Amino acid sequence: MADKNSFHIIYNNEKNGQVQIMDEVLDTIAAVAATEVEGVASLRGNLTAEQITKGGSKNLSRSVKIQSEDNNLVVHLVLNIRFGYSVPEVSKAVQAKVKESLQNMTGLSVSAVHVSIAEVQMEEAPKKKTMKKPAREA
Repeated sequence: MADKNSFHIIYNNEKNGQVQIMDEVLDTIAAVAATEVEGVASLRGNLTAEQITKGGSKNLSRSVKIQSEDNNLVVHLVLNIRFGYSVPEVSKAVQAKVKESLQNMTGLSVSAVHVSIAEVQMEEAPKKKTMKKPAREA
């Protein structure tokens, strides 16, 4: 596995220079892509797409691991799934979405996306609104 804070070269040209991408960027792309799939509640640690995009990749280490093997990326994700969704169907959709997103955004090849389900999240019942009593007039 590549060390964190390492770079992947996505473009190298003697005339124009080199373009590199950090591991944390790859983690963020994979995480956001996974959470966009219907049936995925969050990443391990209850990280949602909104939290990931606001907080960057600081909290992704328990949920996303990306290895580089023979110039191909191998992605490992740990997800929480919503109750009532098919684990195999959601997992396949996550694999396709993450692979497509990483390859389209970076040009790097993805050879595998491994998905682990950490927990099933139940939908919360809507909270009842309480009526406020009007203030008494004096």
